[in-house]
Amino acid sequence: MMNKIFTKIPFIDNVLKGIGQIMLQENRWTGLLFLIGIFIGSWQGGIAILLATSVGTFTAMKLGYDKYEINAGLYGFSAALVGVALSFFFQATLLIWILIVLGGALASIIQHFFINKKIPVFTFPFIFIIWVCVFLLHHFTNIPPSEMISAKPEAVAYSEFITPINGFGEVIFQGGLLSGVIFFIAIFISSPAAALYGLAGSLLGAYFSYMDGESIEGIHMGLFGFNAVLSAIVFSGFKKTDGLWVLIAVLITVGIDDFLIDNNILTEVGGVLTFPFVAGTCITLLIQRLFIPKKLN
Repeated sequence: MMNKIFTKIPFIDNVLKGIGQIMLQENRWTGLLFLIGIFIGSWQGGIAILLATSVGTFTAMKLGYDKYEINAGLYGFSAALVGVALSFFFQATLLIWILIVLGGALASIIQHFFINKKIPVFTFPFIFIIWVCVFLLHHFTNIPPSEMISAKPEAVAYSEFITPINGFGEVIFQGGLLSGVIFFIAIFISSPAAALYGLAGSLLGAYFSYMDGESIEGIHMGLFGFNAVLSAIVFSGFKKTDGLWVLIAVLITVGIDDFLIDNNILTEVGGVLTFPFVAGTCITLLIQRLFIPKKLN
């Protein structure tokens, strides 16, 4: 039944793949589970991510971008993150909904520029748009923060199992354990290797941050693991060397993450977001290209 819907209405398929591409999975079912997990955390976040991804995908279609890239969801994931981030940081006023629409379209356009230049920037369009929006909204409006930002975190008894799972949830601004579990399952059905390496990356991110003296509460919430999850997924695979590249990428990503947070860099524009992932992954890719022979890579 669902497959028939996807066949008859390819736009829905493209939107769901765009949501799935948040964690680099070109899989409609992954995207659908991500969407469910977000709605569980916040219905406004669910509507925001659905709206922004739809706008980003529609923009790519109207501007005549490559159909294969659109079908793969490459013009949806940054737009999706713009939507959920704005709904996470601010109360859903009319201006915020307008920015979600405009931000979704702009994310698609910026993504296309880098795709054309063959520059792997991953979620950078989302990062740039949110940094600009948060700075302008904080300095030129009085829009209050969302309830998720202003509410005091509940006291939760964490365990070694819950902490790495929370890293998956925080990739899409979800702090609930159930959302994190759903996200992990969503990736596992698409790529077991990506899910397991992502879990290892989240655990390593938490451990390295703990050794670096970061906030225990923040570590338990997954705030020091979600960038590592993404970096690990990028280099996941079944080659013997994949584990080494995952470790290198996670180490670089966590190092950048901890440095920025420790020095309060980017706090005025919404925080580090997924910038440590983008920077750490790009540096690792550069190391691969510069120092490793192609036949061994």
